[in-house]
Amino acid sequence: MSRIAPLQPPYPPEIQGHFDRIMRGAPPLVLFRTIATSARAWEKFRAGSLLDRGPLTLREREIAIMRTCARTACEYEWGVHVAAFAAAAHLTDEQVRATVLEKADAPCWSAAEQALIAAVDALHDRVTLSDGEFAALSAHYDEAKILEVLLLCGFYRTVSYLANGLALPREETAARFPKA
Repeated sequence: MSRIAPLQPPYPPEIQGHFDRIMRGAPPLVLFRTIATSARAWEKFRAGSLLDRGPLTLREREIAIMRTCARTACEYEWGVHVAAFAAAAHLTDEQVRATVLEKADAPCWSAAEQALIAAVDALHDRVTLSDGEFAALSAHYDEAKILEVLLLCGFYRTVSYLANGLALPREETAARFPKA
């Protein structure tokens, strides 16, 4: 059980409207229902504007998110993204597994994806990119995409803090971390 009880239906009309826009007909996630218990927290969370499509492809976006969640040991959010987006992002089972268990240079990734994963790892480990890591990323991604990667990593680190710190129960349809 979550350390803060999530909202239960029926939801206030404004909150229901937000859930409908974000979830597109699916039941709202425990994460959203828990954050929405605080109007301020919910507004700040939604103001991050990273729940929309940005300059990254769906595949690039999901690789960055899944790797960030794997590195922060956030099985809750990693599992949600695997269940909801891995197939649409054309991630193979081997690649999904690699987001948790392999190094950035795993052979299942393209050179661009290896640079992306290395950047996610560097941000997790050192909260910065070396000149070489930035150059490797820049060889494959333009400035708008690089900014989006930095924002996504920070946003999903925050999501990981929320999910892990609140001990959110895993969503029924979410994937589990693979075993080594």
